[in-house]
This record gives sequence, C-alpha cells and structure tokens, in this order.
Amino acid sequence: MGMQKAQVGCFQNKNILITGGVGFIGSNLAIRLVELGARVTLVDSLIPEYGGNLWNIEPIRDKVRVNISDVRDEHSMKYLIQGQDFLFNLAGQTSHVDSMNNPYPDLEINARAQLSILEACRKHNPHIKIVFASTRQMYGAPQYLPVDERHPLHPVDVNGINKMAGEWYHLVYNNIYGIRATVLRLTNTYGPRMRVKDARQTFLGIWVRRIIEGKPVLVFGDGKQIRDFTYVDDVVAAMLLAAESEDANGEVFNLGADDPINLKDTAELLIKISGAGSYEIVPFPEDRKAIDIGDYYADYRKIRSKLGWKPATPLKEGLRQTVDYYRRFFSSYWEGENGN
Repeated sequence: MGMQKAQVGCFQNKNILITGGVGFIGSNLAIRLVELGARVTLVDSLIPEYGGNLWNIEPIRDKVRVNISDVRDEHSMKYLIQGQDFLFNLAGQTSHVDSMNNPYPDLEINARAQLSILEACRKHNPHIKIVFASTRQMYGAPQYLPVDERHPLHPVDVNGINKMAGEWYHLVYNNIYGIRATVLRLTNTYGPRMRVKDARQTFLGIWVRRIIEGKPVLVFGDGKQIRDFTYVDDVVAAMLLAAESEDANGEVFNLGADDPINLKDTAELLIKISGAGSYEIVPFPEDRKAIDIGDYYADYRKIRSKLGWKPATPLKEGLRQTVDYYRRFFSSYWEGENGN
C-alpha cells in the first residue's frame, strides 16, 4: 500500500493530540498513529451520551496518554495544545435528534468549543496542523447527486448549523492566521469501535447490534433511500493524508464510497454476511423523519485528485469485519457495566 508507506516517516516521534480520542474514529486513528511511531495524547470527556468507551483503546492503552477532559474547558485545552505537532479535532456532539431536543450543548461543543480550541492554537501553538472532522449533514437534502463540495449548504437541523460554524472557524483561522487546517466532510462512517448501544452515531451500529442479538433490523421509510458508507480504516487513511499534505490546508474535502446502496439492500447484505437475522420496513419515527435528507451519496473526486485518497474497503468486506468485531467484544459495548 504505497499510500500508507509515505506516511510512516511523517508521524514518527511527532506529538499528536486527538480530541474525542476514546470515541469511534479517534480510537481507530490512535491505534494507527501508534503503529506509525507517534506520541499520542487522547482527550475525551467520556460523557455517556457521546462515543467514548475506554475499551476502544484497549490494544494501545499503555502506549497513549489519556486526558479525561472536555473540549469546552478552555483551560485544559490551552494546556493540552502546547507542544503538539498535529491536532485531529474529532470531538463533537453527533446526534442530530439530540441537537433538536437540546440545542445548547450542541452549540457549546460543535461551535463555541471549536472557536476556543482555535484561539488556544493561535495564542499557544500557531505551528500546529489541524484536521477537522465535519459532516455531510450540512448539505441537507441534496439538490443533485453525487454531492460535490460546491453543493449549496442547507442544514436541516441544529447539529448541521453548528458543525458548519465549527468548519468555517477552522477555515477562517487557516486563511487569516495561517493556522493550517483541513476539513473532511464525513458520510456514514462505520466499523469496529462505533457506538452500537443506540443510534446516536449511525443506524448501522444499532443494526449490527440487533443482528447479533437475534432481533430484526428496523429499516425506516420505504427502504429505498440511498446512502454511501465509509469504513473507518479508510477515514483514518484520509485523515493522515490530510494531516501530511500542505496542499490540503484551507481545503474542504468530501469522503465517499464507490458503492452507494439503498437501506433495504444494506440490511439484506448485513443479514447475508451475518448468516442470520431479518429486517422489517417500519414507518419513520417523527423526530427522524423531520430531519431525514432522502438519498445522499458524495462525489469524492476532489480528495482523490488532490491527495490520492480513495476508499479501499468495499461495504461487504467492511460489514464482515464489523460483525466479527462485535461478535467477539459485544460485552464491552452493550452488556453490563463496562458496556453501559
């Protein structure tokens, strides 16, 4: 894998801070960076509603520093940012429904905290390079497919608005203060270590859990909505490429997939891979229907041409690895005390 090889030297002995580092994507990124010889510090609030789970970093727990603090705490962030070469800024409130039911924590985490992190960088570490994890949610219901980065922004929920603000803060600090930042707009990321105890992160998590529990997968609406899914290892690869590339500074990139698929077919594929299970088509819950965006899949040609990224893991293979992981470790994710 030539793409990965180029990165080995780039991160060796570098100081790296990952916010949301005990969460789904953060933990997978941390594992990869430890393999590449980086010195990694993870910041996570471990607030139960969010994605943090200490079991996620079990393979590297003696090789990383973990700081249990909240990105909303300006004093701890000011201290943590110092001396870091890279910041992977992944901490966020990801639930669209929560953002509507309780908008203020979403505002604090996804907008205000982002501004204070950037201020800390400006004052205490202006040479840091930042990769910010953003979301396709801010496009809203697509006006055309596939959705490229020029598509109008039309967020349909509070989460999308606040993520948009967080994204623009990073771009403004890049453009005005020269604090190098790259924005990645993620689509449905899935894989080992994703939150599966509820649908706060992605519905695929709850689907995998239901399959393993022998319960039917619930497909909302008519099951014909098209989505694209990105396996977490491919997201990690994109983040490393963005961090390493000077060409990526001040840029926004979509991630996407080569195999967009509708929800009904996704459920059928998951059942086939698992060798068990069933699905039911059910009406949309009202709170989700109000913010559903219909069909969505991204055009990722920009990141492919600029950074050489393309997804390496077909959905079938990624789902297989995901199901295998949760069959082995389900007790650490949804049973008893440690699985909450």
